[in-house]
Amino acid sequence: MKASQEGAYLEQPANGPEAAAPMRLTVYTDYALRVLMYVAVRDEPRPTIAAIAESYGVSRNHLMKVVYELGVAGYLETVRGKNGGLTLARAPQDIVLGEVIRTTEPDLALVPCFDPVNAPCAIIPACRLRGALHQAQAAFLKVLDGYTLADLVANRDALGEMLLSAAAPTEATEAG
Repeated sequence: MKASQEGAYLEQPANGPEAAAPMRLTVYTDYALRVLMYVAVRDEPRPTIAAIAESYGVSRNHLMKVVYELGVAGYLETVRGKNGGLTLARAPQDIVLGEVIRTTEPDLALVPCFDPVNAPCAIIPACRLRGALHQAQAAFLKVLDGYTLADLVANRDALGEMLLSAAAPTEATEAG
């Protein structure tokens, strides 16, 4: 469920045996989404990789590759120099989450038989599990296609405060 105009949070799945098992995305995709959210929320001054890494408590080196590939994919623009940093290459409402995930996930195969050339299976011609899993994967991506970066940062003020306070100790240290 999308965030409402009042800034409600995205609906969380139920816990317990009736809850769906989560699909696991790579840390790379997690970082890509977090970078996009940060840049959408903290656009002035232009965010830097170092500031993003510090706010989230993640490796700057990991983020460098993520930022580079987000730039190649047309999600981010980088500006070099004294006032350099990162900016969104598209408006937040034009960045669809399903598209980002398809771009950043190297392998969305839920089971090895999704790639029968590299993981042959004797029952593929009669297997119904494979079709069910393909439908589940398609449903997962369809839901994410219904969300944009703008939906994730609809609570911009709250996110901005959290990101600012996460980076504040080092900014104060650098100033002194």
